[in-house]
Amino acid sequence: MLRTDKVREILSWYEGETPGLKSNLARLLMHGRLAGTGRLVILPVDQGYEHGPARSFAPNPAAYDPHYLYELAIDAGVSGYAAPLGLLEQGADTFAGEVPLILKLNSGNSLFSGNDQALTGTIEDAMRLGCVGVGFTIYPGADRSYEMLEELREISLQAKSRGLMTVVWSYPRGGNITKDGETGLDVIAYAAHMAALMGATIIKVKLPSDHFDLDAAKSTYEKYPVESADPVKRVQHVMQSAFNGKRVVVFSGGGHKNTEELLDEVRSIRDGGGNGSIIGRNSFQRSKQEAIALLKEIMEIYA
Repeated sequence: MLRTDKVREILSWYEGETPGLKSNLARLLMHGRLAGTGRLVILPVDQGYEHGPARSFAPNPAAYDPHYLYELAIDAGVSGYAAPLGLLEQGADTFAGEVPLILKLNSGNSLFSGNDQALTGTIEDAMRLGCVGVGFTIYPGADRSYEMLEELREISLQAKSRGLMTVVWSYPRGGNITKDGETGLDVIAYAAHMAALMGATIIKVKLPSDHFDLDAAKSTYEKYPVESADPVKRVQHVMQSAFNGKRVVVFSGGGHKNTEELLDEVRSIRDGGGNGSIIGRNSFQRSKQEAIALLKEIMEIYA
C-alpha cells in the first residue's frame, strides 16, 4: 500500500530526520487495521519487569508464552508490538516481518523502591531483531531524571543514526510532583513537551486528569484557562504541548478497566486529536478472543 496523504503529512513534521527513520515511521503508520489513518494502536508488554509475571499474566495464563503475545498483536492487526529484549527475541524469527517491533531499552521493577530504570537492551539488539524503533522511559521530576535525560540523548543519537525511531514513555513522578499530580493536566502537558524537546519520534503519556499540580504554573492556567473539565479539551492541550500537534502522541491504557470506560477514553483521545493508544494489560489480560474483539472495537473508533 502506498503512503496516504495523512501519513505524508505526518512525515513532513519530522524535519531534520533521516530517510531511514521516516521509512520506519511510515512502516508503523501503514501497518495493521489503522494503516494510513495517522492513528496507532500499539501492544506493549513490558509489565513483566514492572509488576512481575503473576501480576501481569495470571489473569490470562496463555500470555506467559511469548509466542502468544506475537500472535495477539498479529491477529488483532495492531500497528506495532513493543517489548523488552527477551520477549522480542523469543519469536523474532518465527514471526519475522509480520508486525513492526519496538525494543524497550530500559525497565524498572517492583523489587526496587526508587524511581529509576536499568538499561536492558541496546541499539545493536534492535537492529539485529529488525525493529522499527526503540522505547525508553523517562521520569521527569525523579531524583535521577537528569541522568535519564542524558541517557536518552545518547540513545537517540545512536538510534537515529541507524534510522530507528525513538518512542519515549514520559512519566513524571517525584520531586515537586504530588501523587495526584502524576496525571495532572499541567504535568502531563509538561511531560509531553519535554519528550518532544528531547527529539522523541513518538511520545507516550498517561491520559491527564483535570487536576493542576504545580504551584508555579497555576497562575498561568488561571490567566489563560484550559477547559479542564472536558477530557477532549485536556487531550487537545497535551497535543498542543507536543509542538502544536506536530508530534505523534499515544496515550497509555493504564490499569484494568471495564470495556466502556476504556472506549470512552479512546473517544476522548480521538476527538482531542491524539494519535492513538498503547494498550497492554487491558488487552493481554483478557482471553485472546475478548482481546481481539476489544482491540478491533478500539481501532474502529479511531478509524
